[in-house]
Amino acid sequence: MCGIVGMVGPGAGTEAELARMCDAIRHRGPDDWGTFAEEGVGLGMRRLSIIDLAGGHQPIANEDGSVQLVLNGEIYNHDALRRELVARGHTFRTRADTEVLVHLYEDEGERMLQRLRGMFAFALWDRRHRRLFVARDHFGQKPLFYTEGAGRLAFASEIKALLAADPSLATLSPFALDQYLTLRFVQPPDTFFERIRALPPAHFLVHEHGTTRIERYWDLPYGPKWTYSEAETLERIDELLAETVALHLTSDVPVGAFLSGGLDSTLIASYAARVLGPELRTFSMGIPYRDLNELPAAAAVARRYGTRHFAEEVTPSVGADLPRLIAALDEPADPLSICLLHLARMTAREVKVVLGGDGGDELFGGYDRYAAERWLDAYRAVPAVVRDLVADQVLRRLPDQFTFKSFTHKLRWVDLMARKTGGERYAESLQYFWFNEARRAELYTPEFRARLDGRRPEACLLDLYAAKHDDDAVDRMMYVDVMSRLPGQSLMILDRATMAYSLESRSPFLDPRFAEFMARVPVRLKVRGRRLRYLERRLGERHLPAEVLQRKKQGFASPLMYIMDNEVRTLAPALLLGCELVRDGYLEGAAVRGLVDEHLARRRDHGNRIWLLLSAEVWYRRYIGRRSTADLEAELEEARPRSAPALLRSAP
Repeated sequence: MCGIVGMVGPGAGTEAELARMCDAIRHRGPDDWGTFAEEGVGLGMRRLSIIDLAGGHQPIANEDGSVQLVLNGEIYNHDALRRELVARGHTFRTRADTEVLVHLYEDEGERMLQRLRGMFAFALWDRRHRRLFVARDHFGQKPLFYTEGAGRLAFASEIKALLAADPSLATLSPFALDQYLTLRFVQPPDTFFERIRALPPAHFLVHEHGTTRIERYWDLPYGPKWTYSEAETLERIDELLAETVALHLTSDVPVGAFLSGGLDSTLIASYAARVLGPELRTFSMGIPYRDLNELPAAAAVARRYGTRHFAEEVTPSVGADLPRLIAALDEPADPLSICLLHLARMTAREVKVVLGGDGGDELFGGYDRYAAERWLDAYRAVPAVVRDLVADQVLRRLPDQFTFKSFTHKLRWVDLMARKTGGERYAESLQYFWFNEARRAELYTPEFRARLDGRRPEACLLDLYAAKHDDDAVDRMMYVDVMSRLPGQSLMILDRATMAYSLESRSPFLDPRFAEFMARVPVRLKVRGRRLRYLERRLGERHLPAEVLQRKKQGFASPLMYIMDNEVRTLAPALLLGCELVRDGYLEGAAVRGLVDEHLARRRDHGNRIWLLLSAEVWYRRYIGRRSTADLEAELEEARPRSAPALLRSAP
C-alpha cells in the first residue's frame, strides 16, 4: 500500500515538486519513499511495506529502465501472473507485486488490466513511446485524482498532494456542493475542487504527445443469470469466498479483520479465522445508542474462532472529530467516517493490514430499499385519492420522533417513494434524509442555482439505472449502488480513514471474480419477500453464531446524529448562523436559520441535514478559507458545550 504522485509535461517532474507532493501524503506510506524524474516527467511514491519488505522499493523498472511504475494497492493474483511471466522469459529482481505489472505491461499493454485481481491505482511511464499510463481498480477501492493545465498533467492518490504542488487549485466546484447536499457523495469525475478530477473506477488514462485519453476497461455484468439450484449456488459462493479471502490474506506482516457484529464483516472474519486461526486479530468499535451496540455480537464471533480480539466503545464528537475528518478526506465527511476513523486508529496500533466487509450489501442484497421495491408497487396500486388522504390527514400531523429509523420516518418514506417509479424512485430514496429538490430550492441563492447551469445532481444515478434496461429493478439498484455510492462514499471513507493511520484496508467481496459471480445470481436468491441477504444468511448458518444471524442490520452512520444531538445543538447555531457559505453567496441565510430553529425547537428532525451543512462549512473554511486543522479545532472548541454532551433521552 502506498501513496503515489506524478506529473508529465513541459518543466514537470522536478525533485522539489515531487518531494512536496510526497510529503503531503506521508501518512499513506511512512516506511519508505522514492522518485523517478527525467525531462518532462516525474513519478513519486510513499510506501507502506506489506509485501517484500526489503526489496519492494518503488518506483520499479523493467530490465533496461525504459518502463517505470509506481503502485498504490495490492495485486492479489501476482504469484500466478509471476509464474506465467517467468515462463515467458521475464527476469524478476523482487518479490513485489509491483514488478509483475511492469512486465505484464511489456507483454500486453493496456490489455493487462483484464488480467488483474486486486485493488490498485498505478502510474506507468513508457519512455520509448513517451506515454503515461494510469489506471484505477474495478470498484475504485484506491483513489486517483488528476488535473490538467498549461500543457501539464499532474496526478496523486489524494487531493492534498495536488494542492501541495499548486495551491491555486483550491476552488469550490458548485456542482459538487449541490451533489453532496443531495446524495452525500460526489460522483467521479467531479470532485469538490473545480479544476481537479477523479479518475472513475474501472477506467484508465493515457497521456501521450500532449493529449489525454480516458477509457473504461471493465463493467459488472448482471446476466445471463445462473441456472444452478439454490444448493449449488450456495456451494459455489462458499468456494469462491474462501478463495478470495485467502488471496486477501497475502502479506509479509500481520493481518487483522474488522468485526462489526454485522453479517458482512463477520462472515469475512470467519473465513480469515479458518486460515489464520488464533493468529488473526479482530477489531470492533461500539457506539452507546439503545440496542445498537455491536460489541456483544462481535465478541461472540471472536470467542467462537479464538481470535485475538480488541474492542472499544466510543462516543463520537463533532467538535473533536470533524476537523481531522475533513483533513483526512479532503472533502466533507459522512457521519460514518467518525466511527471508522476511531476504529482505524485502534486497529493500526496492532496491524498494518485489515480485512472488511465492504461490498456485501451491494452484492448480496442488504439495503432496505431492495426489499421495499415490491411492496412499494403494491401500495402505489392503492387509488391516489386514498393515498393523498392518508398523507394529508395522518402523515403530515405525525410529530418527528428524533430517533434512528423512527416510525414516522418510515411511514413518510413509504408514501414518498410510492409516488415515484423506476430510476426516479431510486434517486429519491437516496435524498430522503438529506436535501431533495424542494429543500434545495429554498436553501440555494439564485446566484448559486445559476452557476449549476441546470445540471441535476442525481443524473448520474438515473443514467446508471437506465443503462441496465434488461435487468430486474433490484438488479438495477444494486448496479447503481456498486457504480456510485460504493466507490463515492463507502470506499472513499474506508480508504481515507484507514490510510490516515497508515493502515491498509482490504475488501474480499470486491474481488472481480467473486463479484461477477454474485451479479449473475438471480434476485430471488438475494431478496426473498421482505427477507434481505437470503443466500448470505444461508451461508452464515454454516459459519456464524446465532447472535449474528438474529441481529438486525444497523451500521454506524445514521445513529450517530442522535448520539451527538446535544453537541450539534450547540455547534449548529455557532457555525451555521455565521456560515461562510452564506456569506459567499451559496446558501440563503434565512433558510439555514429556519432549518436550525426548527431542529432546536424539536418541530422537525433535521439532524442529518444539519450534519451535511456543518461538514460542508468546515470543509469550506479549511480549503477555501485556508484555515489549518488547529484553527478549525479552536473555532469548534469555542462553540462546544463546557461539559461533555449528554446522550439523548431516547438513548440507553
